[in-house]
Amino acid sequence: MKNNNIAILGSTGSIGTQTLAIVRNHPELKVAALAAGSNIDLLEAQAREFHPKTVAIYDETRWKELCERLNGTGISVVCGMDGLNETAGGSGADIVVTAVVGMIGIEPTIKAIEAGKDIALANKETLVTAGHIIMPLARKKGVRILPVDSEHSAIFQSLNGEPKERIASILLTASGGPFRGKSKEELQKMTVEDALKHPNWSMGKKITVDSATMVNKGLEVMEAGWLFDVPLEKIQVLVHPQSIVHSAVEFVDGAVIAQMGVPDMKLPIQYALFYPDRRELFGQRLRLTQIRKLTFEEPDPETFRGFALALSAAKTGGSMPTIYNAANERAVRMFLEKRIGFMDIPASIEYCMNRHQATASPTFEEILSAEQEANRYLDEKWGK
Repeated sequence: MKNNNIAILGSTGSIGTQTLAIVRNHPELKVAALAAGSNIDLLEAQAREFHPKTVAIYDETRWKELCERLNGTGISVVCGMDGLNETAGGSGADIVVTAVVGMIGIEPTIKAIEAGKDIALANKETLVTAGHIIMPLARKKGVRILPVDSEHSAIFQSLNGEPKERIASILLTASGGPFRGKSKEELQKMTVEDALKHPNWSMGKKITVDSATMVNKGLEVMEAGWLFDVPLEKIQVLVHPQSIVHSAVEFVDGAVIAQMGVPDMKLPIQYALFYPDRRELFGQRLRLTQIRKLTFEEPDPETFRGFALALSAAKTGGSMPTIYNAANERAVRMFLEKRIGFMDIPASIEYCMNRHQATASPTFEEILSAEQEANRYLDEKWGK
């Protein structure tokens, strides 16, 4: 097995902790490095359990304390973006699980690819904003980009052994989130607590809010385009509230191949870590005789404006997806802080997109500049 040494960026988050749960059940996997944002309590516990060579804490103000806590363990403690880059590119890992939230995942992903490491991709912002950089670089370095998102993993599995020239359409499923079927008027009244009550999945706060706005599905459309090299018009979103069919592919002969399973992120994580092998996964199993119905419906882009804006950003391309993503990241933070309302999230995205002049093929520096531009626009709209 090639990928037995792993580095996890975002080890204290939802994907990171579930990845480590898989490691516990598969002792052939070795943790080479761990990185987290600011949760040094959990990061210290993980470091003591899995004994990586390196741990990184993005919050530089927590570095000294973490060094003191891990003194005598022989573990190297690094911090900031340099620390993330070292963890991704120089830790001795064969595969890097990129599970950090937001655009901070771009640079360490590039460093990992340049070092020849496979990527288990759980940070969708990387391809949304920098797919035109990441995918050619991965091909040049002979690196595999293995999707961890349940939907993209489902597509990846459904495509296994099939030529992409035979794809008629990618059927990307969405649960519809906690607000499926609600009107604009009802959405105006939704609170942070309401938005965090996802009916099917247990996820981090940011991605749960993104599911509620359907921004998450818009980001996944953009990501799918890069991952599977298909045009936007071949990607169809279907709202599937049971979250049993994780996504599907329709081929030119009319056959539809789908991947089904219980809503459990450990399945796509483990599939990426062991690909092309499959290993036993302990936990709840799908029982077809217990399924009463599987339903599918069209999304409502009129009500869920964030989804419609994503499709617009994807069609424009260039730096517009970065503006879309950066505006959403900032707006979601403000919503979680209860500074703005739920419907102010898509309004914030639209405000920024209307002011941006897209650059056709932005460099990494121009991507970062576009992120700063979106923040300036939202300072104008809401204040700092």
